[in-house]
Amino acid sequence: MKKNLLRIALAGNPNSGKTTLFNALTGAHHQVGNYPGVTVEKREGTRMRGDRSYHFIDLPGIYSLTAYSLDEVVTRDFILDEKPDLIIDVLDSTNLERNLYLCLQMQELGIPVVGALNMSDEAEARGVRIDEGQLSATLGIPLAKITANRGLGIDLLLDKIDECCPESREGGPRPGRTLNYGAEIEEWLGKIESLIASGQGTAGAGAEARFLAAKLLEKDKDAAARLAGKAGSDAVLAAAKEGIAWIEKHYGKDAEIVISEQRYGYIHGAVKEAVEVVQKPNFMLTEAVDRVIMNRFLALPIFVVILWCVFQLTFEIGAYPQAWLETFFGFIGDLLNSHLASGPLRSLLVDGVIAGVGGVFSFVPLIVLLFFFMSILEDVGYMSRAAFATDKLLHSFGLHGQSVFPLMLGFGCSVPAVLSSRTLKSTRDRIVTVLVTPMMSCGAKLPVYLLFSAAFFPDNAANIVMLIYACGVVLSLACSALLKATVLKGDPTPLVMELPPYRSPTLGGALWHVWEKLCSYIKKAGTVILACAILIWAITNYPVYEPTQEETAALEAACLAETPDATEDVINAYVETALALEKLEHSIAGDIGRFIEPVFSPLGFNWKMSVAAITGFAAKEVVVSTLGILYRAGTEEDEDSAGLRKALTADPDMRPINAFTFMLFILLIPPCFAALSVIKAELGWKWLGFEWLFLLLLGWTAAFIVFQLGIMAGL
Repeated sequence: MKKNLLRIALAGNPNSGKTTLFNALTGAHHQVGNYPGVTVEKREGTRMRGDRSYHFIDLPGIYSLTAYSLDEVVTRDFILDEKPDLIIDVLDSTNLERNLYLCLQMQELGIPVVGALNMSDEAEARGVRIDEGQLSATLGIPLAKITANRGLGIDLLLDKIDECCPESREGGPRPGRTLNYGAEIEEWLGKIESLIASGQGTAGAGAEARFLAAKLLEKDKDAAARLAGKAGSDAVLAAAKEGIAWIEKHYGKDAEIVISEQRYGYIHGAVKEAVEVVQKPNFMLTEAVDRVIMNRFLALPIFVVILWCVFQLTFEIGAYPQAWLETFFGFIGDLLNSHLASGPLRSLLVDGVIAGVGGVFSFVPLIVLLFFFMSILEDVGYMSRAAFATDKLLHSFGLHGQSVFPLMLGFGCSVPAVLSSRTLKSTRDRIVTVLVTPMMSCGAKLPVYLLFSAAFFPDNAANIVMLIYACGVVLSLACSALLKATVLKGDPTPLVMELPPYRSPTLGGALWHVWEKLCSYIKKAGTVILACAILIWAITNYPVYEPTQEETAALEAACLAETPDATEDVINAYVETALALEKLEHSIAGDIGRFIEPVFSPLGFNWKMSVAAITGFAAKEVVVSTLGILYRAGTEEDEDSAGLRKALTADPDMRPINAFTFMLFILLIPPCFAALSVIKAELGWKWLGFEWLFLLLLGWTAAFIVFQLGIMAGL
């Protein structure tokens, strides 16, 4: 490790502004990965200040170091096993007592802690004055008032870090003080602590021994597991068992409750000394808005209306930049056509790369807008309300109210949506949530909906997309009820969570979230989608088909038979179009399409749609690029061409019912390879296989029923 490098972990309660602070500290100098052995997202970043380098690790938000959910396990294990040089505990200044509970536990680890009193401006606006000097003296740790979303107090926080670690260059940072639990409990803590520290090869030594001792008296199973099998562990566990029995007999309460009450008692005293409520505003915005937003009758309709508005705004605003991008890629295609000689290279660039990847890029503005609006809703504080608004509905289908977060994130990307299910404490609830989350329409599916809805439902495109999204929601709920009634029987656990106050979103924060998602999308477009576009181009162009003179003459005669007055240009265009179709029919793609067409024809898919549907199993964005290549391969588009949408509507096999069925099928089939790999990591091979077969059968069956009913209804 470098001499002046500090490894600093950022920890704190959910909604305390921890990630906002992380972004303020690191700027663009961070990377996202995963913690070893699990799929929980890992964010690390650096910052230079003078001759010192700070390496920050953003840990998942938790309430306590007694871990139940996967998030809590990751944070606790990282702190215990990786032992960072220092911990920044991000504290919500508007809810200090609850936030300090985690702080006291981290102080017992023997690792220096610096408290970041975030949202201090919001606390002061509420009439809450915090004497950080008094509170710092009571807790024994440095404290800094900050407002992370505005970048205020960052230098002061770094100063406190330097003050806390004056010897970091040589002897390492100095730890702060720990809580005194009272004579009786301290006696047992001292006994257990000394046994842990004296044991050879045990997990705990020094200051960490006190943390483990306190956790053993709280009946923490992980603390016991860390000591099991180590030298002297039997004596430690026996002493802990004896201490628990004494505490429960002496206090007449569960030992875990006694330890918790001691901490909260200390916190209450510290806050009473250091915090003064000058005045409570007569008007509280959060309470006033929640009277409407959280109304038992209005909450769910408001939720639906908000989503509808998001889609409407996305379409209305995004149509303009989308048209600009389509024009731009059309111009690039025309430029290549005019400057490159006819041949495989021009065909690859124009019909493969431009038609494939360019078609996907044209949807970037719409996806950016969708992510932006979802980020605003999250920053404002509405997403937590959405969980409560949908809790009763989700419970009726066997889901946990907190499952709404993965389901909502599913509108963006299935990968983080599946990962977010780790916050659910019940294994059964987590499995059900993971299995139904891919039915939500991720951003990768959106280009498919946009393409077909704009082509076949131009007057109601936004409503059709909303309908497809609604189908995903309804089917996910129905499948949740089915799973809970069959393979995953059990009652859902109750929803217990906090509602953060409404806050003004920051443009920088929203744009940061959008940028991360956009980078991921562009990276996929430049790698996976590009590779697939080249592959699709290759199988649509090879083997090379060379028409005979007799075939060309027959096509010219057929054109004159249909249109006796046809000009030479019209005849040439007719022949080129017919030969392009013939070329596709004789290509590898044509062979594949004809082979799989019997499986998809009951759904109303022609062979081109069948090939596109198959490529969608790798990545849903590839569907659009595949269709772009299949419908334009081997043809020259003139300046008046309306592009892929015109080509689709000109196809005699394509009607609105075919388009809707195709969108429904893409909605329900198994997610992309990246999402499947995450499901495997979260649930294992057994559930991955179940998920793949379940979604494949569901997608085919739903599309079959809708198409056949549509045909019967004359659609």
